[in-house]
Amino acid sequence: MISELPFFLNYIIPFLAILTVIVFVHEMGHYLVARWNGVAIDAFSIGFGPELIGWNDKRGTRWRIAAFPLGGYVKFTGDMNAASVPDPDTGRYDPAIRPNLFANKSVFQRMAVVVAGPAANFLLTFLILYAMLLGYGRLTLDPVVGDVIADSPAAMAGLESGDRFLSVDGYDIRGFEDVQRIISTAPERTVPMIIERDGDRLDLSLVPRTEITTTRFGRELKVGRMGVTRDVSEGDIVLYRPGPLEAVGMTFEEISFIIDRTLNFLGDIFIGRADLDQVAGPVGMAQVSGEVATLGLLALVNLTALLSLNIGIINLFPVPMLDGGHLMYYLYEAVRGRPLSQRVQEIGYRIGFALVCTLMVFTLINDLV
Repeated sequence: MISELPFFLNYIIPFLAILTVIVFVHEMGHYLVARWNGVAIDAFSIGFGPELIGWNDKRGTRWRIAAFPLGGYVKFTGDMNAASVPDPDTGRYDPAIRPNLFANKSVFQRMAVVVAGPAANFLLTFLILYAMLLGYGRLTLDPVVGDVIADSPAAMAGLESGDRFLSVDGYDIRGFEDVQRIISTAPERTVPMIIERDGDRLDLSLVPRTEITTTRFGRELKVGRMGVTRDVSEGDIVLYRPGPLEAVGMTFEEISFIIDRTLNFLGDIFIGRADLDQVAGPVGMAQVSGEVATLGLLALVNLTALLSLNIGIINLFPVPMLDGGHLMYYLYEAVRGRPLSQRVQEIGYRIGFALVCTLMVFTLINDLV
């Protein structure tokens, strides 16, 4: 049982293993594209703070593992710090190295380097989900309504026993599990759907009710319910194995679904509709990692894919200090033909730093409470 092991073994090790993989892939994306564009690199670090292990490669880059493994960075020559804040005085560098300074590369080269980190996270997610789909297939259940609960959202929408789901919230339905997943992640939202009844296609919509459910680990979650049941007998659940080409499309659909639901949740936060108890920080992520680790290696790998995608999305937010903030500066430079003033950039970095710190404090308090 999970409670029989020390906290460190239960939660910290699985969490750090997942985070290290995600951070390494993210930073390797920056590193490789920077190398391809001839950018001089001072350091590649997993973690922050004092160095625990380190070595120099033949190009002079310092590869290091630091004491606080909650992140990482690639420091380009000419950056003032790990956040890639450029040194305004590039003239003090050796003339031989100046063409290789990140700040002296074209704006499109700098944009490519910035985007490469999140892109590497997206690629990792795709490869994991694709490999799991090809290797293990997918258990599926025929998407047909069994019974409709009286006075439920499904009943009020006009769903009937025997209806077959074809599309829900714009997503094609392959199995009943698709319907459950979509509805559960859309509480109190209007969900359009296309069903088949006696050979006819009908357009319906409903608003799932919010229900509190408890996971096997005791975590309470708010999910959507529409009031439809599906009896399952032996032989109803089948293992579906897609071909390599079909698996590509299914993987992109899965990634699109995760991105859509993530952005919807973030949008709900800004309008005050989201359940902030479901916002997790490092402690919450460590707890989830430990709980998932008890389900086996495949579950932990699947969690890695999910977190990698979410970290890639968050890094693209237009907040200075994040990749999206740098990209915002470079887009301005590409459109106007000149960069923002150094002072404006510094103010932006300070605001971004304050926002990131505020978010970290909020999630930490939220985890502990």
